[in-house]
Amino acid sequence: MANPIPPRIANVLMTALKSGVVPRVGLEYITVGRRQEIEAILRDIGMIGEGGASFRFIVGKYGSGKSFLLQTVRNYATASGFAVMDADLSPERRFAGTKGQGLATYKELIRNLSVKSKPDGGALPLILERWIAGIQTAVKAESGAEGEAFDRLVEQRIYAVAGSLEGMVNGFEFARAVALYWKAYREDDPALKSTVLRWFRGEYPTRTEAKRDLGINFIVTDEAWYDFLKLFAAFLAGAGYKGLVVLIDELVNLYKIPNSITRQNNYEKILTMYNDVLQGKAQHIGFLMGGTPQCVEDRYRGLFSYEALRSRLQEGHFATDGLKDLSAPIIRLQMLSQEEMYILVEKLRDIHAGLYHYAPTLGREELLYFLTVEYNRVGADTHITPREIIRDFIELANILFQNPGTDMKALLESNSFEMARGGLSDEEIHEEFQEFEV
Repeated sequence: MANPIPPRIANVLMTALKSGVVPRVGLEYITVGRRQEIEAILRDIGMIGEGGASFRFIVGKYGSGKSFLLQTVRNYATASGFAVMDADLSPERRFAGTKGQGLATYKELIRNLSVKSKPDGGALPLILERWIAGIQTAVKAESGAEGEAFDRLVEQRIYAVAGSLEGMVNGFEFARAVALYWKAYREDDPALKSTVLRWFRGEYPTRTEAKRDLGINFIVTDEAWYDFLKLFAAFLAGAGYKGLVVLIDELVNLYKIPNSITRQNNYEKILTMYNDVLQGKAQHIGFLMGGTPQCVEDRYRGLFSYEALRSRLQEGHFATDGLKDLSAPIIRLQMLSQEEMYILVEKLRDIHAGLYHYAPTLGREELLYFLTVEYNRVGADTHITPREIIRDFIELANILFQNPGTDMKALLESNSFEMARGGLSDEEIHEEFQEFEV
């Protein structure tokens, strides 16, 4: 390969993809297709960096690449100077609920807060301390002050950033917490640092406890957590980051809520956030939410069951399967083309060979044969996904490597691959891949 992949990353890629999950590293080595979709999202991110806001839904069926695209955006955003939060919804994590599910989503987002120097989450302490250290360095370079005069100048800078938040909803309390963290940093008080971080993370159960420990008569709640995301976005912009990108996957868990009133409450929360962003009430923040077509379009249980959302999100009269409007709030993912899948399995072949130190043995004809079998399995025209093809290919590569002398064609035609084979004759397969231009 032209650019050898570090063995650790190659191993993560193979292990994760074989398990059907999206790896957090190394995606740049296997990204194919999605150029238009990625360009549209990158335009959004550029707008966030200029003080704007965005809100998009990434819609595609299971295995179509939603999570892969979200993870690709995550890696790009952190590398470009943004902070990123991400969370998967679940029965315990929603936008609203009667048992703290909204707060649980907020806690997950804060837990997964990532920046370039800490891409795997847990970046809040690092962000706060680097911000303070950066201010100290700037003040020292500009003034040369020392002792109490130096501390006063640093404190003025910190309070200037904190003060800019006070005009926002719950901004006064957020600013006070920032100032308290500066105090703990200056006095080297780890207990106070930990207490302030606990408040930021939404871990205080009552206002009484927060008032007792910090003098702040407010806590993050199911109702207020979205306001705190906006505060974090404003703070991060003031702390030298370009903005905040929030990634939320598995919207299907809202569709699965059995109680219609609870579902509607969650959709109403999405509507509030959507309106807030599109009306210019939020700055330096962008949302990307991933879901299946059914959880969005179903008129009885999906997002479109909430009329106010449906009227905002539904495509106009001119958008068809052949004409995409990538400035619309919903970006629909089509399946990768056969040509794109060929490029992908070729990349996977080379990564696998590099990881296990052998010369690739599957040539163009063998790769086309494999894809032809996959695309001609029973029901493949409507149900096959990149995830399934990737898993099958890595399994095939593993078997061929671990069992030298195994014939790929014989393996694909064996009973083990009966469902994938779809009953094609050798002549039919030969005709299929002869027409398969790459």
